[in-house]
Amino acid sequence: MSTTRNLDRLAGPEQRAGIFDELSKREIRRAILSGVAIPGYQVPFGSREMPVARGWGSGGLQATLALVGEGTRLKVIDQGEDAGVNASNLRRLVVDHVGCVPETDTRAADVIQSRHRIPEQPLAQGQVLVLQVPGPEPLAGIVKEMDEQRRMHAEADYAKMWVRLYEDIVHNGVITASAGYPVLVEGRYVMTPSPIPRWDVPKLHDSEGLTILAAGREKRIFAVPPHTRVEPLTFEDRPFEVEFTPGAACRMCGTARGYIVEEPGEGGAPPSWVCSDADFRQRCHAGELGPVLNTPAAGSTPAAPAPKETSAR
Repeated sequence: MSTTRNLDRLAGPEQRAGIFDELSKREIRRAILSGVAIPGYQVPFGSREMPVARGWGSGGLQATLALVGEGTRLKVIDQGEDAGVNASNLRRLVVDHVGCVPETDTRAADVIQSRHRIPEQPLAQGQVLVLQVPGPEPLAGIVKEMDEQRRMHAEADYAKMWVRLYEDIVHNGVITASAGYPVLVEGRYVMTPSPIPRWDVPKLHDSEGLTILAAGREKRIFAVPPHTRVEPLTFEDRPFEVEFTPGAACRMCGTARGYIVEEPGEGGAPPSWVCSDADFRQRCHAGELGPVLNTPAAGSTPAAPAPKETSAR
């Protein structure tokens, strides 16, 4: 083999002209591998300039671009919707840049990029979920100094976090954290699964798929590998609760087993409810998920506040 051919082989495939070069993708992949090796640990990375502003999904976009290839089936959702403006624009951006295959069926997707939701369909082995993260630091609301935050993580000193949760119960009667509910990953690091609602937190535990959380503004990547223990922080006499409104069901498919959001009525009409996961809603409406879905999920407990759409920014 000639020297020229050897050099071409070492250089890898020809770089596509566009928004993300191969060296940047490799750095992201190295950070992801470090995150997989230490579940819940925040790995710094060199966040690049993206066509979206930092704080508006640039971390998730970089992680997705580093993972997908031409044959990858990519699903992009925003609040569970495939057809939202944010989801459609990001999907078109990645597909045009990489040449991957757009997908809306959760079961068929290789990589799922999401803002605010984990799909109702459990992830399968080999699937990767990429979450856009607006605030990766669970201790940010407790201590402001970054050096102190790092010390607390290094020493697993989360006493102030427990005190914050206890004070929340004393003042409000319940733990009011909704998006970003703190969880303990593999018994070591406290992580905020921002920006998903409490409803989705149990899906992280012992999942078959890999979850990657990327924050472009804070330049942090962390991960939950398959079959990892993810335990919501709570007390023995205060079990973890998910959002649930008694009697509320999706007006389109009739189920109460998915995460539903309130829609205001038009012209003074009362509000209605609808499943936020478009793929789950369509399959349920088509009868693919059976007739027993009109009861709340096992373990659901009525909790305030009602499941309304939340904005992480």
